[in-house]
Amino acid sequence: MKSLLCAVAALSLGINGVEAQEMRGQGNTVTVGGAPMYPTKDIVDNAVNSKDHTTLVAAVKAAGLVDTLNGAGPFTVFAPTNAAFAALPAGTVDTLLKAENKAKLTAVLTYHVVPGRLDAKSLMAQAGKSGGRTSLKTVNGQELTVMVKGDMLMLHDAAGNAAKITIADVYQSNGLIHVIDAVALPK
Repeated sequence: MKSLLCAVAALSLGINGVEAQEMRGQGNTVTVGGAPMYPTKDIVDNAVNSKDHTTLVAAVKAAGLVDTLNGAGPFTVFAPTNAAFAALPAGTVDTLLKAENKAKLTAVLTYHVVPGRLDAKSLMAQAGKSGGRTSLKTVNGQELTVMVKGDMLMLHDAAGNAAKITIADVYQSNGLIHVIDAVALPK
């Protein structure tokens, strides 16, 4: 009920998605892909229920990263939607899911994971200290750049591609998920 009230208040006040997520707070359940994301469950146990993240879940399984993302963490995961994967050049996802491309798939997926629990407020604060942008070292060792654009957070990959954080601060028992609308690609 509290989440519904926050959503109504956010709409009536013109509050953006990041601020609405902050209003919900760390302990509340957020709906992603039609499914509740329980803060008492880990990243994988929640993600498997999101109809918007079936491609991501399949990729995590194919890369053998389930146990890692079920681990203690904490992790911040920038989670591309199915539509984000579908926007890649034709055949990219099918090629990455092949067993012989497991190392490349793992590199792409771990490029979406940052150690620690970085919520939208802390990302905005870090970026604010650095002229509106901050670099994050990912689990695969490369950097992602988070930029503040108006009241939005944008993620920029090594190739300069941008992804918008569409749902921020989805708390998990072992970290945090930010839903993004594009796949970040490492060098």
